Amino acid sequence: MHFSDCIPPFFQKCYEQKQYKNGLKFCKMILSNPKFAEHGETLAMKGLTLNCLGKKEEAYEFVRKGLRNDVKSHVCWHVYGLLQRSDKKYDEAIKCYRNALKLDKDNLQILRDLSLLQIQMRDLEGYRETRYQLLQLRPTQRASWIGYAIAYHLLKDYDMALKLLEEFRKTQQIPPNKIDYEYSELILYQNQVMREADLFEESLEHIETYEKQICDKLIVEEIKGEMLLKLGRLKEAGEVYKELIERNAENWYYYESLEKALQPSTLEERLQIYEEVSKRHPRAVSPRRLPLNFVSGEKFRELMDKFLRVNFSKGCPPLFTTLKSLYYNPEKVSIIQELVTGYEASLKTCDLFSTCENGEKEPPTTLLWVRYFLAQHFDKLGQCSLALDYINSAIASTPTLIELFYLKAKIYKHVGNLKEAAKWMDEAQSLDTADRFINSKCAKYMLRANMVKDAEEMCSKFTREGTSAMENLNEMQCMWFQTECAAAYQRLGKYGDALKKCHEVERHFFEITDDQFDFHTYCMRKMTLRAYVDLLRLEDVLRKHAFYFKAARSAIEIYLKLHDNPLTNESKEQEVNSENLSAKELKKMLSKQRRAQKKAKLEEERKHAERERQQKNQKKKRDEEEEETSGPREELVPEKLERVENPLEEAIKFLIPLKNLIGDDIETHLLAFEIYFRKGKFLLMLQSVKRAFAIDSNNPWLHECLIKFSKAVSDHSNLPEIVSKVLTQEMQKIFVNKNLESFNEEFLKHNATSIQHQLSGAKMMYFLDKSRQEKAIAVATRLDKNMRDKNVKTLTKVFEALLDGSFGSCHTQCEEYQAVCHKLFPFASAFLPATNEDDSSIASVNHTAINHDLLSNEI
Repeated sequence: MHFSDCIPPFFQKCYEQKQYKNGLKFCKMILSNPKFAEHGETLAMKGLTLNCLGKKEEAYEFVRKGLRNDVKSHVCWHVYGLLQRSDKKYDEAIKCYRNALKLDKDNLQILRDLSLLQIQMRDLEGYRETRYQLLQLRPTQRASWIGYAIAYHLLKDYDMALKLLEEFRKTQQIPPNKIDYEYSELILYQNQVMREADLFEESLEHIETYEKQICDKLIVEEIKGEMLLKLGRLKEAGEVYKELIERNAENWYYYESLEKALQPSTLEERLQIYEEVSKRHPRAVSPRRLPLNFVSGEKFRELMDKFLRVNFSKGCPPLFTTLKSLYYNPEKVSIIQELVTGYEASLKTCDLFSTCENGEKEPPTTLLWVRYFLAQHFDKLGQCSLALDYINSAIASTPTLIELFYLKAKIYKHVGNLKEAAKWMDEAQSLDTADRFINSKCAKYMLRANMVKDAEEMCSKFTREGTSAMENLNEMQCMWFQTECAAAYQRLGKYGDALKKCHEVERHFFEITDDQFDFHTYCMRKMTLRAYVDLLRLEDVLRKHAFYFKAARSAIEIYLKLHDNPLTNESKEQEVNSENLSAKELKKMLSKQRRAQKKAKLEEERKHAERERQQKNQKKKRDEEEEETSGPREELVPEKLERVENPLEEAIKFLIPLKNLIGDDIETHLLAFEIYFRKGKFLLMLQSVKRAFAIDSNNPWLHECLIKFSKAVSDHSNLPEIVSKVLTQEMQKIFVNKNLESFNEEFLKHNATSIQHQLSGAKMMYFLDKSRQEKAIAVATRLDKNMRDKNVKTLTKVFEALLDGSFGSCHTQCEEYQAVCHKLFPFASAFLPATNEDDSSIASVNHTAINHDLLSNEI
C-alpha cells in the first residue's frame, strides 16, 4: 500500500508483514503526541489494523474519524475503501477508491485495487479505463499490457485485443528455437482470441508459425485439426486426427472429427475407419465400442458378441456403464439380453460362451461377471426381482467382492427400499473400510434413508479428528453431503437444520466467487491467461451448478411451507392434530413425543459441550498465533432460520440466481410462481407461467399453476385496469376461451396414459369442485396397463397426495391404494402394510407431505 510522507515507513512494514500488534503500538505512540492526536491518516491506519484483528466496529469508528479530520487525504479514502472491501461492500469500496484517485490520480496501488474490484464486479468498461491508466503509468510492466488486452477481449473487441497482444509479443526477447512456458502461454492465448473472433485462417497460420515455441504439443495438433475442418481442408484435417488417434486411441471426439474429415458415404466405409484403428491398437476399447452406436441388426449382434466376450473374459466391472447409452434402442437391448442370457446358460453347463464351441474353457470369474452384468441389465429395465436373483447368485459364488454388494444396494434403492439399500451399502463398505469412495456412497445412501446420524458417523472415518464430522465437511465444502443432508432434514420435518445446510451451501458459492481475488493478479503474473479467462467465465455461471440448484430448491420449498404453516414456540415441526386421534393413539403419540424431546435435549447438551470444547481449542489456538486476520462469521442457528419473519423474502434470495442462470429449467419458473402466488404479485406470476409454458406447455406442475393462477385472477375483482387487461390478454393465449373445468378435462384426456399428469389433473378437479372428491381420487389412483410411468417414484407421489390432504380426508382410499401398490412393488417400503404405530403417524399428517423415505424410516 502507498502511504503519504506523514506515515512512517516502519508502520508500512508492520502492516505488510502482518505484525498488527506492533503497528498498533506505533499508532499509539503517534496519537499520544498532542500535536498529532487528531492526525487523520494515523487514525485511519489504526482502524485498518484493528479491522485486520477482527475488531470491525472500532475499525470503522477510527477510519471515519480519520476521514473527518483529513477528508482531502487519499490515504484515508483508500483505507476506507479497503475496509468496505473486507466487508464485501464492493460498490461502496469502488466509490472510495474513486474519491482517493481524485486526490492522487496517479497512485498505482489505488489504481490496482480499483481494477481488482472492477473485474470482480464485471464492470468491464471501468476496468478497461483503469487498465489504460495503469498502462500509461507503467508501460514497461507486462501486467499493464496483458490486463489492458484482457479487458478488450472480455468486451469482445477482438481486433484491439489482438493488436495489444501482438505489440506486447514483439517486446519479448525469446529466441525462435527456445521454449519458454510463459511465452508459450501468451501465444496460445493470442490464438484463442483469434478463434473466438472466427479468424480461422489467421489462427492456423499463427499456430503453424510459432509451433516450435509452444510447450503443449497436444493443443497445437487439436487447434490445427479444428481449424482445418472449419476451413474445409478435409484431407489435411483427416491426417491430423489420425495422428491424434495414434496418440490417444480412447478419445471419442477425435473419432467424431475424423469421420467429419473423411466423410464416409456408406456404413462399410464408416466401419472401415474403426477396424483400421482397432488393428493398430488391439487393446483400445473405443474403436470397438463406437461402431455399436450406429450399426444394427446382424452386424450389431456380431460386433456386440465379440465386444462382450472379450470384456467378460477379462473381467471388466464397468462394462454395463460403457453400454448403458445403447439402452434407448429396444432392438439393441433385446439382442444384448439374448446374447448375455445365452452366455450365462452355457457357462453354467460347460464353461464356454456357447455349447456349440470347442476351445479353452472360461475361468469361473467369467460367469460371475456375466451375472453381475445381467443384474445391472434387468435393474435398468425395471425387472428388479430378476436383478436381485442374479446378484444374489453372484454373491453366493463370491461373497467378498465389493462391487456385488454395491450393486445390490443400488437395486434396493431403485425398488424403493432405502433402508435395505443403506444396509447393503454398509455391508459393501465394511469389506474395505479404507476406501473413501465406498464410504461416501454409504453415507449418501444413509442420508437418502434419513439416517443422518449414521451418515455423519460413517463420514467421520475420513474427517479430521477433534472436530465433528458435520463441521469438518462444511469446512471442506463437501456439498454433496450437505445437499443430501438438507433433503433428509427436509423429509424429516427438521426445517431449521435443513435451512442451515442450504445456507452453508450458499456460503460456499459466495466464497468460491470471492476467491477470484487471489487470481486476478496471480494469473497475469504467471501468464496463465487461458485458464484465467476460463475461470472468469465459469464464475459468471457458477450458480448454474447442480449443487446450488438442489440447495436453492430445498430452501425455497421449506420457506414456502413455513409461510403456509408458520412455526411458533408452542407448535414444533411435528405438530399433530390431536382431534383426529383416539385417546389410546393420543397417549401413544404424546409418549413418543416425550421420548423424542428427552433424546433431543440430551443431543443438544452433547452438542453444546462439544461446541464449548471446540471454542476453547480455537481460542487457545488464536492466543498462540501472533495475529488474527478476520472476524467470526455469523452463526447459522436452526431455530432462528425456521422462524424468520418473512420466509418469502428469504426464498426470493435463493430464487434470483436461478432466474438469472437456470432460466432453461422449468422448475425455476414454477418455484418462482409459487413464491409470487403467495405474495399476490400477478404480473410476476404471469411472467413465471409464460416462461414455463414456453419450455414445456404440457408439464403437470405447470398445469396446476395455470389453474390456480386463473382462479386467483378471477377471484380478484379489484385489480388495476391495465393489469387486468394484460392478464386477460395473456391468459386468453393459453386457455383459448375454455373455462377451467373443460381446460382440466382436456388435459386429462390428452394425457390419459401418464400417472403424473392424471394426478395433477385430479388435484385440480378437486380444487375446482370439492364435491367431485370420489371422481378425482379415482382418476389419480387409476393403474391401467396402459399407464407408461408406473414406477415407485410416481406411485409414491400419488400416495403422498392422498396423505397430505390434496384430496381432503380419504383414509380408506389411501389404504386401498397402498395395498394395490404393495402388490405391484412388494419391496418398496412406502407401500409396506402399516403397523399400529404407522397408523398413528399417517393419521397425524395434516400439513406436511410424508414421502416414502420418511415412511421407511418410521417403519
